[in-house]
Amino acid sequence: MKYLYALLFLTLTTFTAMAQLPSSDRYASPQGALLVTHIGHASLLLQLNGQNIYTDPYGETADFSGFPKADLVLITHEHYDHLDKTELEKIVTSKTKIIGTPLVATELNGVDVLKNGDKTTWSTIEITAVPAYNIVQKRPDGAPFHPKGSGNGYILNIGGFRIYIAGDTELIPEMKAIVSPDIAFLPKNLPYTMSDAQFIEAAKQIRPKILYPYHYFEVDKAALSKALQGIEVR
Repeated sequence: MKYLYALLFLTLTTFTAMAQLPSSDRYASPQGALLVTHIGHASLLLQLNGQNIYTDPYGETADFSGFPKADLVLITHEHYDHLDKTELEKIVTSKTKIIGTPLVATELNGVDVLKNGDKTTWSTIEITAVPAYNIVQKRPDGAPFHPKGSGNGYILNIGGFRIYIAGDTELIPEMKAIVSPDIAFLPKNLPYTMSDAQFIEAAKQIRPKILYPYHYFEVDKAALSKALQGIEVR
């Protein structure tokens, strides 16, 4: 009887964990099927060949205890809604690689540091850290919400299939070098990242095939799709 109760508890726990996983989009990459899940805020899960890649896991979006363990975690910067140690503990194992900025490395042990412009290869994926910062939006003391050089965006190159994860940024000059990624995640919320107008201009500039707004308070998909003809908004 105790075995049956234990089995029932395990089954219910598994179903509960599975139930909270958001839906995923499936893409064909040169290295196999890619599942893309926007968990919420800036938290993403990319799954490729049985490997789980997370960005900025954050407890206000989900309880990560029901999620698969991480093989790789990319952290864009040190703010609490991007570097959530409590949620990291739920998915990180002794084999997990964590990549982050120099400031992230001061807050968390075992981080492989990438600065803006640095590149590395993990498994079969080339990862490039790109700038993410504010120009216009500033705190009351005049300091940018995200100073230049303190945060990363990331470009993942999966055998030529490119994913741009912008991080917390406004429309910045460095985006001109990011041309036609297959997928782009761009933030849209004031005062921390981009206004609607900046978001649209950034999308028009980089011209991704698929565009995901993320890190947003609200989004009007129909309005964005109308403004961004030729770009699929998801």
